[in-house]
Amino acid sequence: MADKKSGGINGFIEKWLMPVAIKLGGFKPLIAIRDGIALSMPLIIIGSLFLILGSFPITAMTDFFANTQINNVSIAAIFNKIVNGSFGLLGVVGAFGIASSYAEQFHTDGKSAGIIAVASFFVVTPSIFTGGKAPLEGMPYGYLGSKGLFIAIIIGLVAGGIFQWFINHDIRIKMPDAVPPAISASFSALIPGAVIITLWGAIYALFVWTGWGNIHDMLLHIFAKPLGLLGDTLPGTMVAIALNSLFWFVGIHGGNVVNTIISPIWLMNTDANRVLHQSGKLSLSNGGHIVTSPFIDNFVYMGGGGATLGLVLAIGILVFMRRSSKQLEVLAPLTITPGLFNINEPTMFGLPVVLNTTLLIPFILAPIINAVTTYSAMYFGWVPLPTGVMPNWTMPPIISGFLATSSWTACVLQALNIVLDVLIYMPFLLNLNKQQRLEEAGEDLTKIAAEERAN
Repeated sequence: MADKKSGGINGFIEKWLMPVAIKLGGFKPLIAIRDGIALSMPLIIIGSLFLILGSFPITAMTDFFANTQINNVSIAAIFNKIVNGSFGLLGVVGAFGIASSYAEQFHTDGKSAGIIAVASFFVVTPSIFTGGKAPLEGMPYGYLGSKGLFIAIIIGLVAGGIFQWFINHDIRIKMPDAVPPAISASFSALIPGAVIITLWGAIYALFVWTGWGNIHDMLLHIFAKPLGLLGDTLPGTMVAIALNSLFWFVGIHGGNVVNTIISPIWLMNTDANRVLHQSGKLSLSNGGHIVTSPFIDNFVYMGGGGATLGLVLAIGILVFMRRSSKQLEVLAPLTITPGLFNINEPTMFGLPVVLNTTLLIPFILAPIINAVTTYSAMYFGWVPLPTGVMPNWTMPPIISGFLATSSWTACVLQALNIVLDVLIYMPFLLNLNKQQRLEEAGEDLTKIAAEERAN
């Protein structure tokens, strides 16, 4: 019965999920989006550091930063400037990174494609004008950051696609071999660059002529609701978590397949919370979001995909109680330390979890339970919403919860989730441990019988 059940599950996964995962894993636009957004991670983490300093939950500290001024500019204002100049450039950096990655996948100059994408991004982004004798033009941080991420993705893919098509079809200005490569590359980019920037200039002119507003707001209006059903609701998040676990189960990095599609929504929600937090208005009633990148990284996937921190702690408990198999005893020290830092490859491929039908149910269930408890706690106000700070995904639980929300209640919530995960994994791990001990006992009996025959 177990073999038949195992074959049924594996057969379903191999027939239906594997082909989809393989296609999505090699789909160039998704790879470009993943790599392009990853390019902005250092800026997001740096911005998060100064956001923590500017809103640290110690009144004396925040008052000091607000009241200490340098030439009439407070330290708190300087922190906000750093946050806006790093976290607030998510859209611009995304446009560059996506175009660059997409062009490089076709073996063309990614840097030139990225620069052209940034120029196109600024062309379609509405400006802010100041009056007076010498009017000034500026760009709003809102569109340069997460609010402009939708159009950044589109511009990046379009710019990278058109650029590589022109270059690979040899429609470019060629310079003599004696010309330095950097100069030659810049001239090669002239024709595709002119076409791409003119295209987006025409789109901007169309919006001005028709009075439609701007392309950023239109795309947000068109895509926000349908994508929000998947990326900003509990049922949609549960679907994404289940798919992530199923892909991991067959040995494919679930985050690279599923999260790549939804992570722009989570990042936009994170940045929206940051803006509300900076203005002191962060709440659900003011448009704050529960499902954000820290929600997923630091509360749902504790220990990595499948919330495997609960699994490795359960292994540690069995080893401590001296009830574990020899396999688990050897594996425990190799998995617990990486698991605390949300690195679970040793567990996934060492235990293994991959293609291990005994652990499939808790591997799907544990992160879903984490999502439900965390969503409920934040919805009812027991735990504050994420403030927009993005702790590094390797930040251990308990610490990451405090950094993400500036509240000790988040630490309690993470501890509760870990306990639940251990309880979810334990019965299935006990079954696996029993199987392994029987196998080990059989091997020992075989060795003894062989030795007796030899004597």
